[in-house]
Order: sequence, then C-alpha cells, then structure tokens
Amino acid sequence: MVTTKARLLEILENNRGAFTSGAFLAAQLSVSRNAIWKAIEALREDGFIILASTNNGYRLEGSRDAISDAGIYLHLKDKEFFVIDVRKTVTSTNTVLRDIAAKGAPEGYVLAAEQQTAGKGRLGRSFHSPFGHGVYFSLLLRPVAPASDVALITPAAAVAAARAIEEVTGRHVGIKWVNDLFLGDKKVCGILTEAVFGMESGTVESAVLGIGINVTAPEEGYPDEIADIVAALNVGAGDEARSGAGARAADGAGAGVDRGMGGDVCEVAASPLVSRCALIAATLENFRGYYNDLSKKEFLDEYRARSILPGREILVLSHDSEKRARALAIDDDCRLVVEYDDGVVEALSSGEVSIRQI
Repeated sequence: MVTTKARLLEILENNRGAFTSGAFLAAQLSVSRNAIWKAIEALREDGFIILASTNNGYRLEGSRDAISDAGIYLHLKDKEFFVIDVRKTVTSTNTVLRDIAAKGAPEGYVLAAEQQTAGKGRLGRSFHSPFGHGVYFSLLLRPVAPASDVALITPAAAVAAARAIEEVTGRHVGIKWVNDLFLGDKKVCGILTEAVFGMESGTVESAVLGIGINVTAPEEGYPDEIADIVAALNVGAGDEARSGAGARAADGAGAGVDRGMGGDVCEVAASPLVSRCALIAATLENFRGYYNDLSKKEFLDEYRARSILPGREILVLSHDSEKRARALAIDDDCRLVVEYDDGVVEALSSGEVSIRQI
C-alpha cells in the first residue's frame, strides 16, 4: 500500500526546484493540510531536505541518502505489488521477515533496514553490516511452483542485483556461484534465500529472499578478518578507489565472502538522490521480471556471462572434506559443473557444497 508520505514525495520530486503549495498537495492527495504537514515532517525524519516557505509551500532540495519507504516507492514503477517496511535496526531482515510471513503477510512484502545486529548468512556464516553504509533487505515470496523452480530464486536474484548495481552506478559486476557479486575479485553483495516447506503438502509455503549490498565503507573500517577480501561500492562522487571494505555473508545482511579471494575495486558513481533506495527498487523490479515465470530461466544466459568461476581452480568443500577441481561451466539448472583432479566430472548443487577459489 502506497502511503501519503510516498505519494507526497513523488509530487515534490516531480516539481523539484519549485515550491508546491500545501493546499495543492492536500487537494491532490485528498487529505488535510495537517496531514500534509505530518507527512513533510516524516520525510524530514527519513533524511529528506525539504524547504518550507510561507505562502509558497514546500520544495524538495535533496536527501541524505537515508533508506525510507517513500524513497523506495519513488523509484518503483510497480507500486502496488510491493509493500515496503523500513526499520532502523533489526537482528536480521530474513529472520524478522520470516516471523512476519508466519503471521500472514502478503507476497511482495519487503523489509529493509539501515543496520543488522545478528544476521545469518549461508552455511552459518556471520557478517558485519554497519548502520547507514549498505543496502540490507528481504523480500517475501509465496511461489506457486515446483521445488526445482524455487531453487532458481537465488541465481535470478543475483542477476537482478547485478543489473541494478549497473543501472544505478554504471559498474559491471560478476557473479561467483551461486549467490555472491564481485567487483574485480572482491565481494560487494551477498544473497540468501530461505524457504519454508509445508509438513503435510511437502511444497514451499513461502520463501524469504535476502540481499545485502555494501555501498560505502564506514570510517572506522571493517573487522580485520574480512578487511582484505570484500569491498564497498563507494558511491560518493569524487571518491577515490578503495579496497578491503565490506561485510560478511548476507541474508539481506552484509555481503558475504569465501576466504581466498583478493584483488582491487574501482570507484563507482551513483545517483546522488537516494542512491540506496534506487538500488533496492531496481533490484526488486529486475527480480520480479524473472520471478513471474522462473521456469523460462530468462536470466540464465546473463548469469553464465557474468560468472567468474569457469576456468578457475577451486576447492570443493563438503562436510569435513575438500577436493581440488576446475570449474567448467554453469548448467541449465544453475549447477556448477566441475572436473576433479582424477578426471571425474560433477554438477554441484549449492545446497550440498561450498566452493573456494584457489
């Protein structure tokens, strides 16, 4: 449901540079002048800079790149499917949204946060997602599809997020099978999908898709154990290239990482207006295009084109064992095809193994 605040922001944005009277806004939105004033104050609390002038009305000057429901709605073309819920701090967007889903929340419910304190990543990894420096959000899905199609949610989301980063920042990112995005050889985004199965039906009742993108590095830096292996987009205009900034495995948390990666990351530029909101909206829009019919696998060719592992030497980690292999390709089911040192070829499922580049 689009709020008065979101509709108000859209009008102010469309009239950027000019004042819009409170009376006009109230008439357009069919609310009272007092409701307009309250919505203006709510937008200011969200980080939007709005000037007020007696007899002239209100004028949008800009924003401090805060994440807000109104800011995300501003960039969404489809404002009806998505329900946006933005919070300052949560334990984990995936964990909290799963609780919301259990209470009957509709498909398309999005929970975004400025910070997470106890998120969880794939295979039990932890992460660091500092306040105000990343994009951390989860999307509730209720897929009417076989489990084989549900397994395509994560790779489809990887392409959707990669496209969103390019649309907003102009930078090309690669995909490290199955759920991580890289600038060069450093991770900037992680994805985790958690499904809930019905005990009696054996079908997927809901799935929570979490995405975390490192946007800027905090001034104090990141923990030593991840400082050299992940990166942030660094969207500020004129920023110098920086490397070694980022977060650990994401579920709508921070960006995750498998150890052993190294490399440099270049400066990227993004829209100065609510760039993090734009990233969220673009990712949601791109993903929904694929989600409407996952069985068509319209994302697959781009997933393969962006894949950074084929041709590289890797370690395949399973339970307490690890084996050397060479990554060959991504198959039609988005499995990673590898060849071991003994010549055996296998298609790996992401739910069974983890891989690390040598």
